[in-house]
Amino acid sequence: MPNLTRRDCMPQNVSLSTPLVKFRRGEKAAIEIGLPFVSAMMQSVSGEKMAVALSDLGGVSFIYCSQTIEDQAKMVASIKKQGAIVGAGVNTRDYEQRIWALVNAGVDVLCIDSSDGFSEWQSDVIAFVRKNFGDKVKIGAGNVVEAEGFRYLADAGADFVKVGIGGGSICITREQKGIGRGQASALIEVVAARDEYFAKTGVYIPLCSDGGIVTAKDIIIALAMGADFVMLGRYLARYEESASEKVVVDGKEFKEYWGEGSARAQNWQRYDSGGTSGMKFVEGVDSYIPYGGKIADGLGVTVAKIKSTMCNCGSLDLPSFTRDARLVVVSDASLKEGGAHNLIERAR
Repeated sequence: MPNLTRRDCMPQNVSLSTPLVKFRRGEKAAIEIGLPFVSAMMQSVSGEKMAVALSDLGGVSFIYCSQTIEDQAKMVASIKKQGAIVGAGVNTRDYEQRIWALVNAGVDVLCIDSSDGFSEWQSDVIAFVRKNFGDKVKIGAGNVVEAEGFRYLADAGADFVKVGIGGGSICITREQKGIGRGQASALIEVVAARDEYFAKTGVYIPLCSDGGIVTAKDIIIALAMGADFVMLGRYLARYEESASEKVVVDGKEFKEYWGEGSARAQNWQRYDSGGTSGMKFVEGVDSYIPYGGKIADGLGVTVAKIKSTMCNCGSLDLPSFTRDARLVVVSDASLKEGGAHNLIERAR
């Protein structure tokens, strides 16, 4: 719901900068980004073109780790040569060799890629980073959906925590395994835990809302609920700069989009048939999404919508937006009346 819009609440006065990694009270984060957007660690999203384009706009891409160590490190090194900030995903198996290679390639920030981050394996990865690099190398962890998982990763030393299990548009984890949680419910609980942790320790650990985000409205609600930034898969996969191919189906342009848990991704780290995991099922699908043109154009419209909403709420930066935003539960009738209804639309 709107708050008082002051005279200074104009889009040109709104800042969307946000901390990417943890910091202590009274200090600034070692890495801040100009826009609260990071791209998902997915083969169909985060390639070299996406990383450079998103960095130019103020966000960060996380290069997927479902490829060889050498190929991932080469991609990171190439992106860094183009004066861009870039992140990279790591797993909980070959992380020792992979992290060294990525650090040597110049990566700015790491993130553990897993649908379930509440695990001792993630703690082991963070411990490895701290032992070998101290606080110089930043690493995020996740995903979690409740307070206990957040506190576990916070105590382990995570630089940020990702929230969300099973909410992605190509994710079928909940359907396949019955595990996960609604994104809003997860975010509300973890945000409260983050704020409590900050009050007790003086250490602020940014939260990344990952999943359930398709439109600008979804991003706005996540930021209002307390996410410091959002991880985008489907939203970014539609743009020209994403790592997937553009195809024409029935005369219309689409981009290919598939999940890291799909058969197409061939993510041998988690879905190998002969490994110790014994997992022989998929948690993602292979699909097409409508082509969205250039990222600068699409993201520009989204940014304009976010800033407009923040002005409606009397907020000029993201911390005040989270503090001042008033969220209410809505009914199905409210959702229907929020769009065009009871009319016949003219052909476009």
